[in-house]
Amino acid sequence: MQRYGNRSGASGVAAYEIGKESITVKFTSGARYLYTDRSAGHANIVRMQELAREGQGLSTFISQEVREQYARKLN
Repeated sequence: MQRYGNRSGASGVAAYEIGKESITVKFTSGARYLYTDRSAGHANIVRMQELAREGQGLSTFISQEVREQYARKLN
């Protein structure tokens, strides 16, 4: 997993891993969630990947747009 940039300094996201049609997000709590094109929609996954690379806005996007649309919890 790649460490999340956390440009705001207050993000709940700690790390992420980008797949071909997915993103795995690790939160500061230690919980890891897999989001896929199938579970959250292609446009949302693309946006989450962009935000992850930018290091800003991913936690907010998840809480406002995709919340429970993960494919599975990995912990």
